[in-house]
Amino acid sequence: MSITTDTSAIIAVIANEPDKSKLIEATKGADLIAPLSVHWEIGNAFSAMFKRQKATLNQALAAINAYQQIPIRLVDVDLTQALTLSHTFNIYAYDAYLIACALKYHAPLLSLDRRLLTVAETAGVKIIRI
Repeated sequence: MSITTDTSAIIAVIANEPDKSKLIEATKGADLIAPLSVHWEIGNAFSAMFKRQKATLNQALAAINAYQQIPIRLVDVDLTQALTLSHTFNIYAYDAYLIACALKYHAPLLSLDRRLLTVAETAGVKIIRI
């Protein structure tokens, strides 16, 4: 079974956040997929942590090392479909890419972002709540 994962779930695992064990359990034996954009969102998340002084460079580099150990298949999505979803649901393109990915691959979406999950469910995506 494939599961579409977003940045919030990945960050929670690699930064050892409280939901880490639940996320690992929910994805055990699954093929993790994500739109190509998630790779860059990981870097952006850590740059935001730097600005808020919530992470050091060494912590971020250790987390990136952990991220590189997670077998995630990064996939392309249809930009036209994603922009249509963005417009229809008034969401950022990055969220629309995740929904487009989940729809294209018929893979439920795993996220810690409640609003994203609500919109995805409305768009017809199966979701996994933690």
